[in-house]
Amino acid sequence: MSLTNAQYDMILHQYEMKQLKTRRETERRLAAIYEQIPLYRTLEDQVASISVEQGKKMLSGNEKAMEDLRDALAELSGRKAQLLEDAGFSPDYLQPVYECPDCKDTGYINGQKCHCFRQTMITLLYEQSNIREMLRTENFDSLSYEYYDGEDLSRFKNAVRTCRNFTKNFNSDYHNLFFYGTVGTGKSFLSGCVAKELIESGHSVIYFSATGLFDLLSKNSFDYKNREELREIYADLYQGDLLIIDDLGTELTNQFVTSQLFALLNERHMGKKATIISTNLSLEELRNRYSDRIFSRITSHYEICKLSGQDIRMYKKRLMNRK
Repeated sequence: MSLTNAQYDMILHQYEMKQLKTRRETERRLAAIYEQIPLYRTLEDQVASISVEQGKKMLSGNEKAMEDLRDALAELSGRKAQLLEDAGFSPDYLQPVYECPDCKDTGYINGQKCHCFRQTMITLLYEQSNIREMLRTENFDSLSYEYYDGEDLSRFKNAVRTCRNFTKNFNSDYHNLFFYGTVGTGKSFLSGCVAKELIESGHSVIYFSATGLFDLLSKNSFDYKNREELREIYADLYQGDLLIIDDLGTELTNQFVTSQLFALLNERHMGKKATIISTNLSLEELRNRYSDRIFSRITSHYEICKLSGQDIRMYKKRLMNRK
């Protein structure tokens, strides 16, 4: 699925705005330093004058000019750093602060699309509104155990540990996660926690509800005009660093869905690409609803976490209604 020219231009404009924001913030910080530490500006002016002076010497054949320039600049840099430290500023206070330090908010690294550009494309192409909302609200920092007790609490803590290990070892170990259990017990929340961690560490994450995923594949599979688009969709689904399929079992299950699901799980397993699946189905219902091959793939190649307890969303809603 390719970007239209308008979509591509929109993404490039977003990067231009990021770069402009960074330049303005750096200029603001520098102006604050000049006002608070006048000597800092004097030293910066000396950098320019010394560079010009030594440049003239190099042009006239002075072989020692370059070494003298390096020594002088190093000495000035040390004095500037000391001034910042004495005034209570961090050594990197004047370094640009990028949203993506890898590409410095340009979207490209050595002529190739950066992971942040790729994730922006995924979000735009597949209208991943759910994952955008998850990244704002669902993360390990907002995690709470207050809604669980007893065996429910033990299960949730175990699932949290599994998720933390999953993200920590993502680059070195191939794993998949399967969350199942009653409605509203944190399955989608934990998927969001993992998604946020991995996106922020530079990985591509594709999120779909089961209904949205199979609707997309069905729409493109039965329209011969969309063959090229379908190939691109499969490439993304097969090759993305992490695929999240939320609420498996809410889709209208038929032979097409079963065959597509098996192909997807199988291809990603063969390519050692991680997948997270959440469902309200029990393991028995999973076996009965899908093929034995799918059940075998999941139980053999996924870390299975059962969650139980009250419906947290409904509990929060009741609390809000009481206020």
